[in-house]
This record gives sequence, structure tokens and C-alpha cells, in this order.
Amino acid sequence: MTHAKVFLMSALAATAVLSGCSQVTNDGGDTTCADFASADEKKQNEAITKMLTDEGKNEPANAELTGTRLSITAFCQTVGKQDSTIKEAPHL
Repeated sequence: MTHAKVFLMSALAATAVLSGCSQVTNDGGDTTCADFASADEKKQNEAITKMLTDEGKNEPANAELTGTRLSITAFCQTVGKQDSTIKEAPHL
């Protein structure tokens, strides 16, 4: 394979990866349990923060983020379904 073809294939692969990342959205309280469970802690915190601020509350402190994340996780693993939204979980 020539260097030009390798470069072109690398550029196309990078474009595909970057365009896939740009489609990620923060749905806040409308985030499903399935999406919440598969997200890393940073994305979970972003969803929780958006949910709480959308509810008219101040941006949460670390302790509130941790408590809310634990509440959502417990809800999703017990009574919640994969398509339940995180705003359905009990939270402050």
C-alpha cells in the first residue's frame, strides 16, 4: 500500500471516530438507566448536574453528586427498567 492510501485511510478512520463522538448528547434526567449504567463517572455526573439544574436546583456539590448517583444506580438495578429515565429515581 502506498503512503497516500495509508494516510487517506487513517484520515477517514479519524473522521469516523470524531463524528461518532459529536453525536453524544447529555439528556439530563431523560438519560435512560441503560445509558447511565454504561457511562463513566464523569458522564454520569454531567447527566446528574443537568437533571438537577433543569429542575431549578443549584449546581450540586460533590456529596450531592455521589448520593444522587448511588440513588440512581440502586433504582436502576432494582425497580427501574433499562428504558427508565434517571429522573424517576428518588433524589433530593
